[in-house]
Amino acid sequence: MPQVLYDAHPSLLRTRPFGTLLTILLMLGGILVAVVGDQVIPPELKPQIRLDGRTLQMIGIGVFAFFTLQLLTWWVATLTDHLEITADEILWTHGLLSKQYTEIQMASVRTVRVTQTLFQRLMNAGDITIYTAGDTPELVVRGLPDPGEIRELIKAQPASGA
Repeated sequence: MPQVLYDAHPSLLRTRPFGTLLTILLMLGGILVAVVGDQVIPPELKPQIRLDGRTLQMIGIGVFAFFTLQLLTWWVATLTDHLEITADEILWTHGLLSKQYTEIQMASVRTVRVTQTLFQRLMNAGDITIYTAGDTPELVVRGLPDPGEIRELIKAQPASGA
């Protein structure tokens, strides 16, 4: 078995930084509405709103449940993606129930492109695009930690037939 040089899953926070933080805030807001929702409404507005404490509690629980499910879906999606780099090949695995495997031999890698937004640079994450033959990328992986390390690992491998 070849030695693994790099092994990682995309990070949820690095893949969806603002979506993750917003979802967590909305989950906390749902809990807040469920626990103290009736007490937050000023007494002069209660006749206009026409929501009793039980209804507000159910709305808060619904908001919490919805955004918890959203965060869980994103988290499982990041766990189902996996990149492994050995001296001979790059293996990308994607999927939970049905799997998709992409194997790229190191000798056939022509170009490795690293793309980072400002926030990704701060989080030491990035998107990797690998080209073999032609103008269409063979593999695009988003939100991987240490993208510069990935590029250096691939460039450092000797190309066969050169």
